[in-house]
Amino acid sequence: MNKATVAALSALAIAGAAAASQTAGASSNDEGAVKAALLTALDDEYKAEATYQAVLDKHGDVRPFSNIIRAEQRHQEMVKAEMDRRGWSYGPNPYSGKITAPATLLDACKTGVQAEVENIALYDRLLPAIDDPAAKSVLERLQWASRENHLPAFERCVARGGTPGRGPDGGGGGGGGGWGGGQRRGGW
Repeated sequence: MNKATVAALSALAIAGAAAASQTAGASSNDEGAVKAALLTALDDEYKAEATYQAVLDKHGDVRPFSNIIRAEQRHQEMVKAEMDRRGWSYGPNPYSGKITAPATLLDACKTGVQAEVENIALYDRLLPAIDDPAAKSVLERLQWASRENHLPAFERCVARGGTPGRGPDGGGGGGGGGWGGGQRRGGW
């Protein structure tokens, strides 16, 4: 190759590397995007906990709310642990004590169905933008729990007309927040 060809190829390589680094900076591994996704997830978990606590305060210690609220607290801890690992801060639950429970348990269960449907949709929007393996794993686990545990538990509650669940042997509280088969991965 002559000097002009080598110079042209070098310039192209440098331009390509610069473009690649700019693209990488705007990628889904961008720390800002990951932080925003985790904060959004934490906010949603906070809102769910406060909503389900309001139901428990109004209607007593009833399933599926008594089970699912514990799962929501575990989900918050998952997000917080990932944020702590990264040195990122977060605030307390801004919804605590500020949500009014529905008048009936049936309406509360309908609210639970809607909240979990919206939660699943939230993760459908967040997940495609995140490539970071640790953050993606946390978000996937939260979505899985909503889809496989929480939503079915609230749907059963609605199907029962708002009658509280009776637990694993009686068809119904559900909502443990694990990975399936009653087992939870990673202590969550």
